[in-house]
Amino acid sequence: MFNMFSIFLLGITSTFRSRVSLQLEILSLRHQIVVLQRNQKQKIIARRQDRIFWVWLSRIWPNWQNALMIFKPSTVLKWHREGFRLYWKWKSSKRSGGRKSVPKDVRDLIKRMSLENPLWGAPRIHGELMKLGYSLAQSSVSRYMVKPKKHPSQTWKTFLKNHASQIVAMDFFTVPDISFKVLYVLIFINHDRRKIIHFNVTTNPTASWVAQQIREAFPWDTAPRFLLHDRDPAFQAECRTTLRAMGTEEVITAPASPWQNPYAERVIGSVRRDVLDHIITLNEEHLRQTLAKYFIYYHGFRTHLGLKKDCPDHRPVQPTDAGKIVAIPHLGGLHHQYQRKAA
Repeated sequence: MFNMFSIFLLGITSTFRSRVSLQLEILSLRHQIVVLQRNQKQKIIARRQDRIFWVWLSRIWPNWQNALMIFKPSTVLKWHREGFRLYWKWKSSKRSGGRKSVPKDVRDLIKRMSLENPLWGAPRIHGELMKLGYSLAQSSVSRYMVKPKKHPSQTWKTFLKNHASQIVAMDFFTVPDISFKVLYVLIFINHDRRKIIHFNVTTNPTASWVAQQIREAFPWDTAPRFLLHDRDPAFQAECRTTLRAMGTEEVITAPASPWQNPYAERVIGSVRRDVLDHIITLNEEHLRQTLAKYFIYYHGFRTHLGLKKDCPDHRPVQPTDAGKIVAIPHLGGLHHQYQRKAA
């Protein structure tokens, strides 16, 4: 409650003060009495006009704290800070000039780039936006980037794709000929563009024969960093010696796990579905010629899901006005190649 003794002391000392100071003190005391009368039966609550009054009084009167009885000085200081923030908020909202806001499509593009490229910072994204014709500050790019919750890591798809050019897989598959003799086909497939690097056919797949096929598949300094294969006995002994001499590291799949060599298994399935299930192999040479013709079609004209509907040897897109569409047969008409040809 209001301290009457303090008011008495203020009345005695007021006789020695200046007239202006005395009037301000009287004004402050009268204001506090009005506040007390307004809140006789409830908690003392300062209205907005009360706060403005004391903030104004603290600015023009140095001894305002001595006349304050029902509020703490810290409360008035808090009101002053709040008023300062509101003042500058009002003043900033009326500003008509300044930097233009970033359009929503640009903000969405910044977020997309930061999510798709977790290793990029604001300078890198800002540079890309400049190359795309956008003019904005680097600080704006930093504001709208999506900050990663943890240290960014590349995806497994990116990791494997960056190493695919150095991985080659080899595998055997069998084909019975017309006399029920089993022919063995060895293929080497590159993981990068799904290209058949080398293949050959034999009736006796020994380790020496496999080693010779490896030397023919990778002449000079073209040996890959890794060669993936299963635990076939023909891939042992001399085969391993040849790979070590080339500087190639073997990656051997687990027993009975063909899914660990998926690219080789997939191309073997494609060979069977596209060709071998529709012909009768006469002999070793016939199989070799048939596979050679199929791999020409496979590399140059057959589209692949894993290559985004492209071919191992890049096949360009022809414009619709390039001419009439003609069909070119492959493998005796078993498959066709379609292209536009000018009249």
